Amino acid sequence: MVLESTSDYWRPFYYPLEAAGLTVWLVNAAQAKNVPGRPKTDKIDGVWLAKLAERSMVSPSLVPTEPMRRVRDLARARFDLVEDRTRVKQRIEKLLEDALIKISAVLTDVLGVSGRAMIEALIAGQRSPQALAELATGRARTRRAALEQALHGRFTDHHAQLAQMLLGQLDELTARITRVSVLLDAAISALPEPTPTDAGQTGRVGQTDPNPSATTPARAEYNTAVARLRAVPGGGPDSVRAVLGEIGLDMSVFGTAGRLCSWAKVAPRTVQSGRKHGRARTGMGNPYLKSALAQIATGAAKTDTFLGERYRRLIKRMPKAKALVALQRSILVIFSHLLADPTTEFTDLGSDFSTKRIDRARRANHLPRQLHALGYQVQLTEATA
Repeated sequence: MVLESTSDYWRPFYYPLEAAGLTVWLVNAAQAKNVPGRPKTDKIDGVWLAKLAERSMVSPSLVPTEPMRRVRDLARARFDLVEDRTRVKQRIEKLLEDALIKISAVLTDVLGVSGRAMIEALIAGQRSPQALAELATGRARTRRAALEQALHGRFTDHHAQLAQMLLGQLDELTARITRVSVLLDAAISALPEPTPTDAGQTGRVGQTDPNPSATTPARAEYNTAVARLRAVPGGGPDSVRAVLGEIGLDMSVFGTAGRLCSWAKVAPRTVQSGRKHGRARTGMGNPYLKSALAQIATGAAKTDTFLGERYRRLIKRMPKAKALVALQRSILVIFSHLLADPTTEFTDLGSDFSTKRIDRARRANHLPRQLHALGYQVQLTEATA
């Protein structure tokens, strides 16, 4: 049975049919597009879907299993709650700007320990810039003079009422995020652990250390998926949870790491006509997955690791945004290897991995020739250790 994926309207039909034991294909609406100029009714669309399926002109989309759907719902709920909390933080900062309170120009985090204490004091009725600046803690105390200038404003009772409501909303969202994170960890732990397979082992960006003596270890001997993926540079617990919420633990559904990257839309598409090879966008993809991968790639690009050095090599010949997408693909390939075999651990190749692979003799012959061409005389001397 074939269903066309249209928003969420396919769910009331897909789930009961799946529970009844039927094989149901959920196909992309772009693949099932009807011929333009012909009549369009639900009955005609059904006939068209049947013809496409009969001729194998459509392919089924990935629909996760019930346990994985719970993980995905919780991961996306957490993502949306974090976005809501960010909006509330921005509203608080905008409210302070309206009251001519410019502590955002001095403090890195307006709602950190120091900023939160000052805002609560303003709500309580304290208006003295000197007294408010004394509430600074840690490194912010060295900038008390700048804080006094930034705290000169017109913070009124009206601003205090709004700020109190926004702080309450912020605390409520933080508590909900904490609760959802606990539920998400429990849901990930409840997922069936896949057996070690060769899925995704067609390429290698990170290095893994398999343990051949442990063929099928017990679940207690596994490191958790979140802990193992966090070993990848840039991988924080929140971003790793978001990635697992979208791709799951079973990599056999994708087959290879390349197919996973293609599904996630972090791999370049081929556009070729005759001798011309055009450029094409990677595509929209899954916004939750791409957002988490972008966060991990941004953090990894700043590290002194293989991934960080890869990013610095890429930006020499392409825009930074494009290099970040390439880094996202590398990270997703590493995740695929780690999840395909739960007995493996990530080991960084090192920032000098590419340098070590250079043929020293060839480079030593090539570089002096370039200097000779520029009119220099060069004599090479082996450096002492």
